Amino acid sequence: MTSFPAGTILGYPRIGRRRELKRLVESYWAGRIDADELETGARDLRAATRRRLAELGLGRDDSSIPESFSFYDQVLDATLAVGALPARFADVAGDSLDALFAAARGDAARAPLEMTKWFDTNYHYLVPEIGPDTAFALTGDRFARQVAEARADGFTTRPVVVGPVTLLALAKPTDEAPEGFSALDRLDDLLPVYVELLAQLREAGAEWVQLDEPALVSESLPAPASELAAAAARAYAVLGAAASRPSILVAAGYAQLTDAAWAALAAAPVEAIAIDLVRGDVPAPVAGLEGKTLVGGVVNGRNIWRGDLRGAWGALERLRALGTPVAAGTSTSLQHVPHDVQDEPDLDARLVSWLAFADQKVGQVAVLARGIEQGEAAITADLDAATAALADRRSAPGVRVDAVRARTGALSSDDFTRGDYAARQAAQEAELGLPLLPTTTIGSFPQTGDIRRARARFVRGELTEAEYEEFLRAEIARVVELQEDLGLDVLVHGEPERNDMVQYFAENLDGFAVTANGWVQSYGSRATRPSILWGDVSRPAPITVPWSTYAQSLTAKPMKGMLTGPVTILAWSFVRDDQPLAETANQVALALRDEVADLETAGIRIVQVDEPALRELLPLKAADQPAYLEWSVGSFRLATAGVAEATQIHTHLCYSEFAVVIDAIAGLDADVTSIEAARSRGEVIDDVAASGFGHGVGPGVYDIHSPRVPDVDEVEGLLRRAVSAIEPRQVWVNPDCGLKTRGYEETTASLRNLVTAATAVRATLDQAV
Repeated sequence: MTSFPAGTILGYPRIGRRRELKRLVESYWAGRIDADELETGARDLRAATRRRLAELGLGRDDSSIPESFSFYDQVLDATLAVGALPARFADVAGDSLDALFAAARGDAARAPLEMTKWFDTNYHYLVPEIGPDTAFALTGDRFARQVAEARADGFTTRPVVVGPVTLLALAKPTDEAPEGFSALDRLDDLLPVYVELLAQLREAGAEWVQLDEPALVSESLPAPASELAAAAARAYAVLGAAASRPSILVAAGYAQLTDAAWAALAAAPVEAIAIDLVRGDVPAPVAGLEGKTLVGGVVNGRNIWRGDLRGAWGALERLRALGTPVAAGTSTSLQHVPHDVQDEPDLDARLVSWLAFADQKVGQVAVLARGIEQGEAAITADLDAATAALADRRSAPGVRVDAVRARTGALSSDDFTRGDYAARQAAQEAELGLPLLPTTTIGSFPQTGDIRRARARFVRGELTEAEYEEFLRAEIARVVELQEDLGLDVLVHGEPERNDMVQYFAENLDGFAVTANGWVQSYGSRATRPSILWGDVSRPAPITVPWSTYAQSLTAKPMKGMLTGPVTILAWSFVRDDQPLAETANQVALALRDEVADLETAGIRIVQVDEPALRELLPLKAADQPAYLEWSVGSFRLATAGVAEATQIHTHLCYSEFAVVIDAIAGLDADVTSIEAARSRGEVIDDVAASGFGHGVGPGVYDIHSPRVPDVDEVEGLLRRAVSAIEPRQVWVNPDCGLKTRGYEETTASLRNLVTAATAVRATLDQAV
């Protein structure tokens, strides 16, 4: 067994510095390139990543470079590798591109795998479907091919694979599974396939393998922590005893390992354990650690702040006190941060000095590794420079603004409450006059090539502000006319002026900065540019009011004002880490409260404040969850509680396990809540019904994350399931999410089917009355 390097990262951004992978994959989907061209482009991208990591200080031949590439999703890759696709994909079995993309995106004949958030991040993974009859088998050799590819290029890399416990813990039972079945019941059947995979990787030249097991830190999964720890003990006893395998690094980021999981991994016959020392502490000594390398995750893989490097060094020193070899590492994969802060020409130089993107974090790991090898004196200058940057950040103008602090300090309980829902419901019914099962969309309409080109021309100065605004008004008018033609009941303006639902607001609020190239993968080929919330937040002027009022002037139907909520703005930004999130959330909420008030004054009677990230930020540790739910729900209520009874407040949540936060959703006290339901085939409807949720609710009936068009029968079936479980007067009809990523042809067809289905179900309900 080879020794572990003094420093490593747990993963690296895989989309490319200029989103090369996105363009490759989408060109393949569109038929512009074939499979060989896609594979060649991906191979070039992987080679560039290895070279860059070596330049930044990781070793070419010591397994410190992770092989963490994926065409779409790391959980899907592991699912394919062990042959665990559900039966509806039997004709594309294997780890082929056809199998991968069919499972990820679905097609006309079958639904894709469900998609949900990866622990408490904005990354979405594909949910495996495992049942009693799932036939596990080593399928293909994609992981091994990438190891061999690296070897041929002069690199000994460390393949990264989702571990067996996490793969099963994140899975859902197949539809055919009996009640009470858990995918973890299949662990003993799955382990021999992982043994085969390890042997395959060793034969390909891997000296180390990284098995990611973040499930072992969570207290929010259906399986209890004790069961997960016991599963880890069983799994790694088997894998550690494999006759032919690389050395094993078990990586458990995103929070602190549970005590039981820590003890289980320490006792297991593995060579190294990576732990999160950003969201966790140095654990207590336990039996079995002797000789194991502990990779201290002291460089934050989740945010972009340069951080306290001296504090990171101190954590490594405390870890060293456990008496076993220590390496420096990142707390998680760096897939959650952009590539390179030096690739941001428009950011203020002072702000840049406070930041560290993926490349800079690799550099920090290399510095700490040098300290481990040569002693603290060798890195004193680096530690001092990071400390000076922290001090400069604390004293910079705009980081603390007295007027903002005074406003949050003066808040009282009255600012967070709105009044009786029944009275509001009656006032809104009288004001809006909507039919039973009102139809609407979530907000955005397709961002066409014409829209993106016009925005780019405006940014480059090729269009004047007046010309660009004229273009946007024409686009809004087209979207309003389309909705009128489709027969939707509550309209939206389509959001053509918005590049992103968070960045748009960040560009119009004080305390934020935005990047030019700071792309982070959200799911598959989709990436976002999280904004940087660096200072106290306020709203200098109205943001959305002109567009919403213009759209309302074009129709007699109600027009929704569209805002992004405070929790989601925080979740999908890189947020300052020098004060509690609750304080920052209230600052954002007050800025939005001003916007809501201005929309209401301008005659907008429905305002939607989206919070798709509410479940996403839920802490993984049970003890931390009550405080989070209190401030997150409170910030939404602060943003929305200032309106009259007749003004209807909507919110939207998507791609999360809602049962965990159903009480919090009720606590938001929105008049109408739209939620994802189509991709899970309406499972959340039962949770809503069982909870006694009494406000308006729109379970999504059209999955917009797939290009397939749902037919009328499919939409009608979901809608009938909703009205059979929930009081029909509460039910709204809408897609799962915004339509920004879809094309107009599929959008128009899908919405027409949605309206047709709603009309049919509405007629049935009217007859029943």
